[in-house]
Amino acid sequence: MKATQQTIQQIQRAIRKVAEKFPASADPVLTDIHLQVKPESGELMAFDDDMTELTRIVVDQWLQPTDEDMYSAAAIAIKQSISGLRDTVEKMSILHPFSFVMMGEDGETMSDIYIVDDDAIILDTELLSGLDEELDAFLAELMKDND
Repeated sequence: MKATQQTIQQIQRAIRKVAEKFPASADPVLTDIHLQVKPESGELMAFDDDMTELTRIVVDQWLQPTDEDMYSAAAIAIKQSISGLRDTVEKMSILHPFSFVMMGEDGETMSDIYIVDDDAIILDTELLSGLDEELDAFLAELMKDND
């Protein structure tokens, strides 16, 4: 399911509400932002490290049943939404590095959606998936050539 413009706007509104709780002028705090999607209700909730709820919205598009993996579709929409608010997110009064983390229904971490660090911003941890296997294959090929 591809996110509609309305979905992106709804998610960005929620991200702005989170950012309002961490204004740039405030003393920095140490936390990550944990996002939880509830497919049965279409809700997106944001929490700090203490699991204090920061905001909650209902994403209209997520109320419609779909055969696709809801978490993957939601993660893509959230990444896109945060990318559009990059300046706002990076100025939040949260100590760097911090991240927006997707968590499952039972609270387990599923993936880092957006990581902010002073020197690096990682939008997608999938970029490095399979790197170990590729490096192992490359090294094996090099070793084979030397024999």
